[in-house]
Amino acid sequence: MILIQSFNAMDIPELFRQGRPVFSFEFFLPKAPQDIAGFLQSVRQLKELRPSFVTLTYGAGGSARDKTIETAGRIQSEVGIETVCHLTCITHTKAEVSGILDRLKLLGIRSLVALRGDTPKDGPVAPASQRDFAFARDLVAFIKARDRFHLAVAGYPEKHPEASSPEADLQNLAAKVQAGGDWVITQLFFDNDDYFDFVRRARQSGISVPIVPGIMPVTGYAQLKRFTSLCGAKIPPAMAERLEAVQDDPEAVVRYGIEYATEQCRDLLDRGAPGIHFYTLNRTRSTSEILARLRRSL
Repeated sequence: MILIQSFNAMDIPELFRQGRPVFSFEFFLPKAPQDIAGFLQSVRQLKELRPSFVTLTYGAGGSARDKTIETAGRIQSEVGIETVCHLTCITHTKAEVSGILDRLKLLGIRSLVALRGDTPKDGPVAPASQRDFAFARDLVAFIKARDRFHLAVAGYPEKHPEASSPEADLQNLAAKVQAGGDWVITQLFFDNDDYFDFVRRARQSGISVPIVPGIMPVTGYAQLKRFTSLCGAKIPPAMAERLEAVQDDPEAVVRYGIEYATEQCRDLLDRGAPGIHFYTLNRTRSTSEILARLRRSL
């Protein structure tokens, strides 16, 4: 029987040392301010599943940045779930990051997902040599030197799209961990062998922190193809065939996504994964059903 840990004062790295699977959910901030109330209600519904923590993706510019920080604090204080705020650095100066860290500390946020971030679509970005933070490892090192936040960093079982090779990508991950990353959350994937091969290679390279698989239940075939084209993840042929057959039936796609993710998570946990990080896409149904099935079978 898997015990899902509830919100408490335990630091996240300590959760991974308890020997029980750690379950977490990722949310993204709604774009429309009027949708925040409904979003927080969805988070409250998933609180019933007793996640160990949730993460909130980061709106890097202007009002989106402020709203992300504010909403992370509200999830932490009003909903009562340990909240990990994403922080990207590609457009930030050290002074800006320092200000953000101060605000997050005041809101009771103790952990972050430290990321370089994608190139903004609404404007140019200075070359890496001219930025305060050229890479995610620079952000990790800056935060660790300044504050006592716990940090998650990103890993890519199938290689980051910009990496020159899997070996170079793994070196980048090792640098982030060496700089102070406390645990790794992987990009989404659908073939568990890719994850376990990634973990094996990471351990051989000296990376010893927990490597948590990131799982996205499929809720739409067109959306899946768009996401995988952006992040470089592959869709297994058998999965693509099943989804193509039902792509015009939204309910059938969701049902298949639940079935596939449940079996994927069960196999990951049976083979020693330290937990599951669900990319919820702000939807409660699939994640709720998957965890319910896991509880019945494990």
